[in-house]
Amino acid sequence: METKTRKKRKAVVDEKNCVACGCCRKVCPKGAIAIWKGIMAKVDMETCVGCGKCAKECPASIIEVQEV
Repeated sequence: METKTRKKRKAVVDEKNCVACGCCRKVCPKGAIAIWKGIMAKVDMETCVGCGKCAKECPASIIEVQEV
């Protein structure tokens, strides 16, 4: 029986349009998001579980959960 490997889902931030408001960081259950140098959100891909809470919370709608 062949087993399928599922692609992992991770949050991806459109860094050009991020204003570093921190809303995503506050709702991340794993603490995978940090505000980098006060200018943009960065996602730790090792920690992110792809739950999508940050994408729902983002007021600018610039975070997407993608298969990687």
